[in-house]
Amino acid sequence: MKIWVSNKHETLRVIAIKNRLSVEELVLLNPHIENPDLDITGKSVYLPSAIESNSEIQSRAATAGSIPTCPVVPTEPLNNWIPLTPLSQMAQQEYDVLIIGTGAGGGSVLWRLCEQWKKQKKRIGIIERGDQVIPTHARNLTTLNQERLVAYFSHLSKPLPGAMPEYPGARQLFALGGRTLFWYAFTPRMHPWDLAKWPIPVQEMESYYGIAEQVMNVTGAFAEGASFTDILLERLWLRGYSKAAPLPLAADIVPQSFGQLHTDMFTSSISLLARALHHRPFDLAINARATQILHDNGKVTGVKVVSPDKTAYTLKAKTVVLSASTFETPRLLLYSGFKHRALGHFLTNQTFVQATGTISTTDFPFPWGPLNIMIPQKPDTPYSVLMTGPEAFYWYPVTIERPFTGETTVNFYGYGKVEPRYENRITLNPDKIDEYGVPEIKVHFSLSETDRNVVGQMTEGIKRIAKDTGVRLISKNGKPPICLTPLGDLHHDSGTCRIGDDPNTSVANQYGQIHGVSGLYVADNSALPYIGAENQTLTTIALAIRTADHIIRQAGMQPKTK
Repeated sequence: MKIWVSNKHETLRVIAIKNRLSVEELVLLNPHIENPDLDITGKSVYLPSAIESNSEIQSRAATAGSIPTCPVVPTEPLNNWIPLTPLSQMAQQEYDVLIIGTGAGGGSVLWRLCEQWKKQKKRIGIIERGDQVIPTHARNLTTLNQERLVAYFSHLSKPLPGAMPEYPGARQLFALGGRTLFWYAFTPRMHPWDLAKWPIPVQEMESYYGIAEQVMNVTGAFAEGASFTDILLERLWLRGYSKAAPLPLAADIVPQSFGQLHTDMFTSSISLLARALHHRPFDLAINARATQILHDNGKVTGVKVVSPDKTAYTLKAKTVVLSASTFETPRLLLYSGFKHRALGHFLTNQTFVQATGTISTTDFPFPWGPLNIMIPQKPDTPYSVLMTGPEAFYWYPVTIERPFTGETTVNFYGYGKVEPRYENRITLNPDKIDEYGVPEIKVHFSLSETDRNVVGQMTEGIKRIAKDTGVRLISKNGKPPICLTPLGDLHHDSGTCRIGDDPNTSVANQYGQIHGVSGLYVADNSALPYIGAENQTLTTIALAIRTADHIIRQAGMQPKTK
């Protein structure tokens, strides 16, 4: 028989109970009604006659070609590719650790805490001043080649306010993942003689290098088997460059197997956020501008954060980790009233010399493959040189299209040491206030006579390397064969919140804790006291992981090893 449901309160569940049937049995007989909680007002519902048994009902349903309908399992909608938390909700919590900045340092601290505290009831939060731009390293996007990647970075980044005229090449990028979205993924270690100048035992830093290399998928085999790299390496070795080696890259080149995910070849901080998220949940807010560090009686208490609509929130935290950048971390500390003598001082970078040349490909068996070579610094050579081809990161489409003209391009990148000096610094500019009420910075930077001598040595060194490998330096696209990039153009800035044992010459101790302030840490490029002549991203991540381990110990636990 059939009944007509006229009352909106007479749900399917009520009808089932009244007729001594299960909801599943009613759904079998009425496949047009799939949701037991659905308002079925105005619909007819078939009910079996009193003489029909349960088996007869199942038989009728089977005869009609029906099968049981899968129950609808309620799920909380996720409106983004990464879970986000509103600032208003974060303001209701007190965090065990709150991280400011999602770049290399912040992402590393977050990953390590989540890995170590995956079963602990600790509340972890991280905020990012910028928005979401891309969900991976830009080199993982097949729509971007090197030219388009540079152009896209130029569009997203902005000139650093206060950089002119002494630091004209500097730019800032505020985005989820920070500058790791566009970095070159070069991952050499600092040399032991440079690490010896740090307040940390060299062996301990080398141990953390190992952890960082593992989580970043660092490999020296990216160009393995490429005749372009193999032939030039042999030429270098035979001409006295005994330490020349394949350039290590943060690139996951392991073939996919056993269901492992290998979607992002080149590592960015997004990779670290993903690893953290798969260990345990955390709160993440974007478009969240930290404007002030709150502290009382020598202990941090939280952070004042402002949303784009200028609504202010107070995020309470027992521990705060600053990973906002070499410029924004000291700016935040200075505006919050911290008076450390070294704060903002010892701004350091490297001098950056570029050269372009051509080389005969007569001896290169096809396929040539990419060129990725590093010639490291030596005690008497205060610079390092990298050699790459035109397709160092984009070999797969270019190899097919590259014309057989008999020659190809070789790029040289020289990184020269710069002395950390107190007078190289950033200060607050009270005459220029940004839209959040925070003074802009003013950069004071110059090269010493020693630094300029390094540029001269590096220039001559690149010329010798080119000659010894059969490369002819040329002008290209209006750029001279060899030139010094504007100061600040190389994003290897560091030192403005340097670690050290002496509060007069450092801002934080060897674990990144701000001198005299409990619970306040720095974990980004600004913490590096000396960077030598190599890319420092690997070093920043290794140091940030060490800082995270210290925070874990301060919470009464010991970091676990695998």
